[in-house]
Amino acid sequence: MKITVRTGLVFALVWILFKMILLWTGAFRYNIVPPVLFNMLCLLLAISVGLYLHKRKEGTLGNALNDIKNGLSAGMPYAIIVSVFIYFYYDKIDPEFNGHQIAEAHQGIKEMLDDPDNLTQLREENAEFEVKTKEEIFESLKQGPENFYNAGSTMTLSLLAMLILGTLNSIFITIIYRKVVFRDLPR
Repeated sequence: MKITVRTGLVFALVWILFKMILLWTGAFRYNIVPPVLFNMLCLLLAISVGLYLHKRKEGTLGNALNDIKNGLSAGMPYAIIVSVFIYFYYDKIDPEFNGHQIAEAHQGIKEMLDDPDNLTQLREENAEFEVKTKEEIFESLKQGPENFYNAGSTMTLSLLAMLILGTLNSIFITIIYRKVVFRDLPR
């Protein structure tokens, strides 16, 4: 197995362990910002460490496109494993999280509809709501959070975001390594 793929797998396991520790300790129970930021850091580290180890082993500057490809060979396994874990995490391990998010969204919709000014503005902006009662509008609006906060859509969005971020990180890390770190290597 290539060193870049192994690096991606190691950092994926580091993030999974971090996420499980947060669950076991109850830290940041409903705050997704720390796990997301740590996920981005682990993806960046997987690509940069994997590419660094590969370049050290290779010993030559080589081709920039090969460097980007090698960076992606660390980032893609990371993204796939973490996304699959995210699906199982929100579907089997902690399904209460999505239920909490949906309940908060429903409460926000109710508060918005209880304000007469917001209700009037909503009816003006959406012709479909002009003749509906407040309860019918609530039933229409609550479908959005219910569709968004499920394990499948969370996995899909996570995978897409990590693939894009991994591609951009691979490009930028390749540029930085070629211009700064490995500029003295023979071509």
